[in-house]
Amino acid sequence: MPTFPDTARPSLRADAQVIGLVALAHGVSHFFHLILAPLFPWLKADFGLSYAELGLLMTVFFVVSGIGQALAGFVVDRVGARTVLFFGLGALTCSALLLAQAANYTMLLAGSMLAGLGNSVFHPADYTLLNKRVSPLRLGHAFSLHGVSGSLGWAAAAAFLTGIAGIGGWRSALLAAAAIPAAVLLLLFVRREALHTREAAPTAQHASSGGDALAFLRVPAVWMCFAFFLITAMALGGIQSFSSSGLRALYQMSLPAAATAYTAYMLASAAGTFAGGFLASRNVRHDRTVALALVAAASFALLVAAAVVAAPLAIGLMGAVGFCSGVAGPSRDLLIRGAAPKNATGRVYGVVYSGFDIGLALAPLLFGTLMDDSHPAWIFIGIGSFQAMAVLTALGVGTNTARREPALGAAS
Repeated sequence: MPTFPDTARPSLRADAQVIGLVALAHGVSHFFHLILAPLFPWLKADFGLSYAELGLLMTVFFVVSGIGQALAGFVVDRVGARTVLFFGLGALTCSALLLAQAANYTMLLAGSMLAGLGNSVFHPADYTLLNKRVSPLRLGHAFSLHGVSGSLGWAAAAAFLTGIAGIGGWRSALLAAAAIPAAVLLLLFVRREALHTREAAPTAQHASSGGDALAFLRVPAVWMCFAFFLITAMALGGIQSFSSSGLRALYQMSLPAAATAYTAYMLASAAGTFAGGFLASRNVRHDRTVALALVAAASFALLVAAAVVAAPLAIGLMGAVGFCSGVAGPSRDLLIRGAAPKNATGRVYGVVYSGFDIGLALAPLLFGTLMDDSHPAWIFIGIGSFQAMAVLTALGVGTNTARREPALGAAS
């Protein structure tokens, strides 16, 4: 899969540059996941919107991103990850500018859709760049820092946007947000040679055979990976959307305390992802690492649901859920790498990560219904249940890939 020969492994400095650039871009994409949610109080007041209309802005973002992500993988494999990554950053910049000028709800929807389109390219482009430009020995750490940057992007969005909106209004916050992907795009363009994957032109045989481009869809492990991301995204969506509301109802927490619990989850998730990079680099059975981490996360989530501890301990349990979920991240990404057929990296990551966007689009609907029916404990029961279900798909990916590798060796 890497584009460099064994005799010309990248240096630590070269690997670090690629990892840093890709992680920075990934942090921007996660920042834009929350480009509107922190501004809902201002948007609701200015446009007279209902909560359902505000929620639809998030849903269309992830629907467009999910569809676009599956297609972006094909484009990455055809024209190169660097070009597609540049497009994504440019689209995010334009989306923030459009949202800042919105005069009605239709413009807000259009801006959210454009942001979803820009977001759709990052996972297939990022993982293709990391797989092709980073030494295999450092991929565990690369995936770890990639995940950490995403968590930090989520954490930064709310503070950045609400801080500026509180001073200069929501339009000023969005204009300031537009400068972030624009600045990162400029940096990546200056350092563009480090991100060159030097795709080979398709042969006449491949160009005339559309079936070859879709052959990876016949690999069962690919669809198990898709299911894994869909299920884990449902858990994450529950945490992002309604964990704070659920904690307030279950534990009679104040709003600042509930916000602290969510922050503890996000920061612990970043720490867990960093630690998970070391585990992924030292272990071969990545499916077992993922399974153990998610079983632990599910157990902690069910403890939160049981409401058998004091409120301060519940905040700590939320941090434990985040840490264990983060530990699974780098091993999960290496699992997908092992499941991806040769020369189909972008397509595989595009398809399987589209499950992530679908899960994030569906989760608010499910967990919102539970909150409307006054079942706050079921928020955390659902989160834990989805994490436990994901264990089965992770073990399935590992088993399927282990069976496929001897067969491929015998065929070659």
